[in-house]
Parts: sequence; structure tokens; C-alpha cells
Amino acid sequence: MPSPRAQLASAAPQSILDSYCTPFWATAAFSGAADTTPMELSALGVHIDRCNGSRGAMFGLRCVVDAVHAFVAPRFVTTLVAVGLVFGVLSLIV
Repeated sequence: MPSPRAQLASAAPQSILDSYCTPFWATAAFSGAADTTPMELSALGVHIDRCNGSRGAMFGLRCVVDAVHAFVAPRFVTTLVAVGLVFGVLSLIV
């Protein structure tokens, strides 16, 4: 049995075959090198300065809370059982 490409080659005109077989991609650097310009680097620096300035005093605390949430969220039921066991043991001791 012939391959799908061979079947297409026998049934399709050459222009359709060329557009089917050649890869297509587009870039922003049509005639020159894809390099950053000084204006782009300046805009990136302004953006990073603004992002770093928006962190505020509570940024570290928020990072810790996000890390704890990322750890606990997938294990929510297990966390509830563990907290329940801790409170159960503490209620028996105290």
C-alpha cells in the first residue's frame, strides 16, 4: 500500500504538494539579524525596575504563603487529617 505522501503526490497538483510539504514559520527579523535594540533593552530595564519596586515590604511573607499554599493545596484532605490528628492527640494530653 502506498504511503499517504505518495497518494497525495499522485493526486494533487504540484502547487498544493509544495505548500503541503514545505514547513511554514514567520519571524520578526525578515532582513536583518534577530538582535535586541538599545530601545528594547531600555524598555526592559524600566519594566524590571517597576516590577522590583512593586514588591513592597510584605513580598517575602507573600512568597512564604504562596509556597505553603502550593504544598498544601494538592494534599488538602491529607492536611485536614493530619491537623485533626494533632488536635486529637493534644486534646488527650491536655
